[in-house]
Amino acid sequence: MGSKSDSDTMKKAAEVLKEFGVEYKAYVISAHRAGDLLVKTIAQVEQAGAQVIIAGAGLSAALPGVIASRTVLPVIGVPLECINPGKSNGLAGMDALLSIVQMPPQIPVATVGINSAKNAAYLALQVLALQSPELKQKLIEFRNKLKADAEALADSGIEL
Repeated sequence: MGSKSDSDTMKKAAEVLKEFGVEYKAYVISAHRAGDLLVKTIAQVEQAGAQVIIAGAGLSAALPGVIASRTVLPVIGVPLECINPGKSNGLAGMDALLSIVQMPPQIPVATVGINSAKNAAYLALQVLALQSPELKQKLIEFRNKLKADAEALADSGIEL
């Protein structure tokens, strides 16, 4: 993530990864303020065997794109709404969304919805499941439970 203030939202991705037993590391590195450290860290996570990167950033949201420009690993961008107590840039995360989703040709970043760190984690799990039958089975079971829960709710109806 680009800022420590992003941790409350990005923590939701970590919770999903933990639920599925997937190891991860989290970093706070600004693409604008610490570019050299970012490049060094990308090389380290590649050497450590990372298979996908989730990057959350707000405002100009350069972090996911800069990471994608420095690695061939899949990068999933989470556009974040910048929330400063008493202040707002008035764009509600749309600035970050457009910055991440509008990458130049040949340097893609998969992008989820604003503040959708959980979906970024589920997408990362799907990428990882391509090489892990065990993880694929966990995802199938998870989806089957979602379906069963939805059917149970539809069967029981609700009172309005």
